Amino acid sequence: MTTDDSVTELVRRWQAGEPGALDALWPQVYGQLRALAGRQLRRERDGVATWQPTALVHEAWLRLLGGVATPLRDRDHLLALAGRVMRQVLVDHARARKADKRDGGERVTLSGLGLATPGPDIDLLALDQALAGLEAIDPRKARVVELRVFAGLEFAAIGELLGASRATLDRDFRAARAWLFRALQDGGPPAPAP
Repeated sequence: MTTDDSVTELVRRWQAGEPGALDALWPQVYGQLRALAGRQLRRERDGVATWQPTALVHEAWLRLLGGVATPLRDRDHLLALAGRVMRQVLVDHARARKADKRDGGERVTLSGLGLATPGPDIDLLALDQALAGLEAIDPRKARVVELRVFAGLEFAAIGELLGASRATLDRDFRAARAWLFRALQDGGPPAPAP
């Protein structure tokens, strides 16, 4: 059984309430979660991020254990959810810092969106608002960005999770990142995405 298959089996056993499955799952996914956290933190501007990958993994894991609203299907689904939770941890942290300082939130760059000409640093809160705006207009495009950028999943895994073809995902990702780029450049959400 491959590592991915064994993680998927442990996820299913954990979801079924099997004693010991969670204890066996943690060491299997810890390295992947830490790599995911490292990728998310590298997007933040130097000197601004106060999180370490280990702390982000542990906070996200605690939130995941606090309640998974939807049954997890497999390893990719767990990583997708972990990426979303990590993003939310960072957004919550940025909001708290912004409330404390009143001088802006955490900053990230558009390079994580794979833009040919990355713009200036952008506010993580602004990115979260832009993603929420895109999600209101086109939930699938927002989910593709979230899974690709924040969860670090490949298009093949995203396709399985969303039931979409590679060509559709590629079009969605290109349209979504252009929409987000405009939203972040203009300081507000642009007109609806195509």
